[in-house]
Amino acid sequence: MREDKSPFFIAPHRFDAPEDDLAPVLDRRYELVPEHGERMLGRYPTSVAGCLISPTGARRHWVLPAPATVTVTDRRLAYVCLAGDLALVAGKIDSTGVRHRRNVRLPRLVSGQIRWQWPSRLELRPTGPSTAQGTATEAELLVVCDALRTIQQPALALGGAVGTVTELARLIRRTVACFRVTRPELVELAPPERDVLIRRATAAPMTGEGRVTLPGSLPVEFLSREDYYRVPERAGKDAVGS
Repeated sequence: MREDKSPFFIAPHRFDAPEDDLAPVLDRRYELVPEHGERMLGRYPTSVAGCLISPTGARRHWVLPAPATVTVTDRRLAYVCLAGDLALVAGKIDSTGVRHRRNVRLPRLVSGQIRWQWPSRLELRPTGPSTAQGTATEAELLVVCDALRTIQQPALALGGAVGTVTELARLIRRTVACFRVTRPELVELAPPERDVLIRRATAAPMTGEGRVTLPGSLPVEFLSREDYYRVPERAGKDAVGS
């Protein structure tokens, strides 16, 4: 995969599409095959969804129906899910105002990845039920990127137990910061941006609800014109965090 290749956001990679070089390479156990010199840093079971974020809100456009294995390396985040049906959240609304969800048959293996030159910020938010002490038991991490020629921002939503998602957020923040500081040939940084990233690499864990910027991100070019001009869906149960 070329270093300047944009991530595949709007629809997950179909593992039966050999002409598409956006997919992570997997071995026969469906685990990520590292590139030459790439270091594996951790694997986490999480839910995975693809979102578009606009000034008026956020929309899930697809959701993997089963937990995925999210692998973090010093170069990228990759997810692999043994799924049957992929739920496309942005369905049609008929004259009665009822949303029709539709499932699309995909190969049972779905995968995708984001390389570390793309994320522009991380957003951590509590979700799900709370304990008797009022502490959330689940959380969701949005890995948000900026995009060319549109105000909509593609994001990958990773959800699960608070401890798992919080650890994942800290690892991604630290790894993205180190990646950009040590690769000036890929990411051009102003001195203030470099200083911010150095602080990001050593900061305390994110807890509760938080948002952190990642200076030096490259803007994403969507794969097709349709991804720029999707008709916004109505606010409702498909909003992120619902």
